[in-house]
Amino acid sequence: MNIHKGIQIDEPSIFVPWEISEENLVELFNGKHLKHITDGYYTIKCTLFNGLNCMIGFHFEPGLNGHLSEFEFFRTNYDDQQSSFNEFQKYFVQEFGEPSNITPGNEGFNNYDWILDNIKIIHLVYDRFGPEEHMRIKNMLHNHG
Repeated sequence: MNIHKGIQIDEPSIFVPWEISEENLVELFNGKHLKHITDGYYTIKCTLFNGLNCMIGFHFEPGLNGHLSEFEFFRTNYDDQQSSFNEFQKYFVQEFGEPSNITPGNEGFNNYDWILDNIKIIHLVYDRFGPEEHMRIKNMLHNHG
């Protein structure tokens, strides 16, 4: 997969390019249970990277009619935080290689990031209302936040 062009989802089988508009994203996922959460944010349950089952969020920036700036990967259930973290980490290392940086993080988890030119991938846990896992791919050319 060329993450500089976008992301390939295995199930449903759809390629989402960074250049896509919100309107085109909705058309692309027509009939596939894409949920519109708020202006500039959509989610869908999917499988990608040859076996990772999770939710993916599409963040557009700025909000309405903006560029796709970030893919967010999450679960609806975090009963086992350690196993969730380990599974995300395993699939992302398989897909993108070893992280560029590893630093000690919160709650006993390391922070990982991959820098691939204008693409930055982050995987960490931080304490919001209890430990919260973050697994995101950001396009720094489209990201203003």
